Amino acid sequence: MSTCAPSGPAGAEAVLDVLGVGFGPSNLGLAIALAEHNDVAGAGGRRLTARFLERQPRFGWHRGMLIDDATMRISYLKDLVTLRNPTSPFSFLSYLHDRGRLVDFINYGSSMPSRLEFHDYLEWAAAAFAEQVDYGCEVVSVEPEIGADGTVDVLTVVVRSVAGEVRHRARNVVVATGLTPQLPPGVVAGERIWHSRDLLHRAPDAVGTSPERVAVVGAGQSAAEVADFLHRTFPGAEVCAIFSRYGYSPADDSPFANRIFDPGAVDDFFDASDDAKQRILGYHANTNYSVVDPELITDLYRRHYHERVAGTERLRILNLTRVGDVVETDDHVELALESVVDGSRDVVAVDLVVFATGYRSGDPLRLLPELAGSCRRDPSGRLRIGRDYRLETRPDLRAGVYVQGATEHTHGISSTLLSNVAVRAGEIVSSIAAPAPSGDARTDLAELRTAP
Repeated sequence: MSTCAPSGPAGAEAVLDVLGVGFGPSNLGLAIALAEHNDVAGAGGRRLTARFLERQPRFGWHRGMLIDDATMRISYLKDLVTLRNPTSPFSFLSYLHDRGRLVDFINYGSSMPSRLEFHDYLEWAAAAFAEQVDYGCEVVSVEPEIGADGTVDVLTVVVRSVAGEVRHRARNVVVATGLTPQLPPGVVAGERIWHSRDLLHRAPDAVGTSPERVAVVGAGQSAAEVADFLHRTFPGAEVCAIFSRYGYSPADDSPFANRIFDPGAVDDFFDASDDAKQRILGYHANTNYSVVDPELITDLYRRHYHERVAGTERLRILNLTRVGDVVETDDHVELALESVVDGSRDVVAVDLVVFATGYRSGDPLRLLPELAGSCRRDPSGRLRIGRDYRLETRPDLRAGVYVQGATEHTHGISSTLLSNVAVRAGEIVSSIAAPAPSGDARTDLAELRTAP
C-alpha cells in the first residue's frame, strides 16, 4: 500500500495524463477504463499515465452500512465495467469465478448481491491498482501552472500525509470525492448522536450498555435498514422510527421507471431544458430519494403489528413528526418532537439517535479555489459541465478538470449512483485520450464514443 510517494515517471518535470482525486467506485471504474484503454492502445497508440489519491487509509465504500443481510438495489450487471465492456476481466462475474462462487451465485437466484458481497467485489477490483493509489493522503490544493503565453496546460496537486507534502503534476484532474453526510441544521454529531454512515463503526460501543430507547430519524432506505438493525441488535430497547410522512414509501424499481438510470437517459437529461430537467427529477425522485425496498417495508410493518398484538411494542412508528431541538447530555439525548398535524411539541429522551438524513454532493471547487474564476457557471450559479463531465472553463485553462458525482443538475439522477459508473468512466477516458480541440471547442461526445 503506497503512502503518497510519487510514482510513474520520476523527477519534478514528470507530468501525469490523469490524476484522480478520490478512489471510490467512480474513480476505480476510471482506473479500470484507463487500464483497458492502454491495453487496446498497445505500443503504437497513445497510452495514458495515471495516479489516484485517497484520504482513507484503505479502500472502502460505505463501510458503516455494510449490514450483513442488506441487499444492493441494482443488478450485478451494473458493476464497474459490464455496460461498457462485457468482456472485461473486472466484471462481477469474473470476481465470482475468481472467488469460486459463480455456480453458487447462480443458484442463489437473485440478480442483486448483498451489499457486503458487492463491497468485497470492489475491494477485489481495487487491489489490482494498489500501486497506482496513494492512500492516507489529503489534497490540500490544486494550483495552475501558468505558461509564458498565459495559458494553463498543467495543474499541480499539493498532497499532505504523515510522510509529508508531495506535489503531483497532471494534464487532467478527475475529482470524485464522493458524498458528504448531511445532518439537520443545528445538529452536531456526538457520542450519542450518529449519522447512519457510522452505524457499524459506533454500534459495537453501545452493545452491552443495554440502551432502553433509541431513535432513528429519516424515511429512506438507510433509515429503514438502521431501524431494522437496531431492533435486532438491542432486543431490550424501544426503537423509535421518526419521520414527517405517514410511513415508509416504496421505491419504484419497475422496468419502465428504471430507464431513468439507463446510459441513454443521460443524453436525454443533458439535452433537456432546465424546466424539463426539473420535471424529470420530480417525476422519478421516487426511484431513489426517501424510498425503501418494499420487502423491508413489509417486514417492518409485520414486526410492528405483531408486537402490538403481543402488547410488547418495541418498534414504535412516530409518523407525521418532525425533530426540532436536539440536546445531548452526559447520559442521554433529548429530542424535541413536533407534530406535523397540529404543531404540538413533546420532548423525548433517548439513549442514542441515528440520523439517516442523507448526503449532499461535495463542491468540486472546494479543492480548486484558484481555478474558480476560470470555471463557467449557468444563470443559477451552478457549474457548467460538458457532456464528457469536463468543467467548462475559459480558453486559457486548457488542462482538463473532470467531475464525477456532483453533476445531477447536468447529467441527471444517476450521477451519484453506481448505475452509470462503467459507461461514464469510458466517456471520460475517451475525452482525455481524444486529440486536443482547437480554441474553446470540445469534441462531440458522439465522436468520442466511436474512438478506439
